[in-house]
This record gives sequence, structure tokens and C-alpha cells, in this order.
Amino acid sequence: MEITDIRIRKIETDNRLRAIASITIDDCFAVHELRVIEGKDGLFVAMPSHKTSSGTFKDVAHPINVETRKMIEEAVIAKYQEEC
Repeated sequence: MEITDIRIRKIETDNRLRAIASITIDDCFAVHELRVIEGKDGLFVAMPSHKTSSGTFKDVAHPINVETRKMIEEAVIAKYQEEC
């Protein structure tokens, strides 16, 4: 699996959200609404999610293993830092 495109939309707010990202995987599958967030230990990437009727958030799309999550997070954060 290869991330073939990353698009970053910087967000100017007073909260922890820094950007919204979209990625394309293998030039054939897109995932939108990944969030770049400033956490207490630095930047991290939150997967697309929706709010349930009970008020909790549930991921809509997410990596199945740690290695894939790390690859996506590193690529998105690198692109964010390059552009911002």
C-alpha cells in the first residue's frame, strides 16, 4: 500500500485542530476528513469519525494495524509541516 497523494487544508482556529487532510491510496482510494490535531505530546492524526446518538464519536474509516496507522500519520504530519 502506498499513499500517492496528500492534500492539506490549514485551519486557523483557537482550538487544537490545525488542519484537515485527504489522502489517496494507490491512486485509487481516497479518504477525506483526517484531522491534524495539536496534542500534549505534539501533532497527531485523527481518523474520520461521526457522532453517534449517544454523543460518542466512532471512526468511519481507520487503519487495522499499528504499522499502517503510523505510516499514514507520519506522511500526513510531514506534508502538514512542509506546507505550513
